[in-house]
Amino acid sequence: MIKRRRFKQTISLKDRLTAFAEEARRKAKMVVGGGRDELVKKARHADTAAHIEDWVNSPGLQPPK
Repeated sequence: MIKRRRFKQTISLKDRLTAFAEEARRKAKMVVGGGRDELVKKARHADTAAHIEDWVNSPGLQPPK
């Protein structure tokens, strides 16, 4: 049986997503054309994922009925 390599994340998901989005935007400033659009799109997706993660972990979230 193959064992999975597991490790504990030391940085929160929101912080990792935010850092990824910032890095993608920084790289997008240096690239021209379709590559730039793709990097901006990835940054926007990372921002959306961070926002959803905040929403899911919010104390006001009610369970579905």
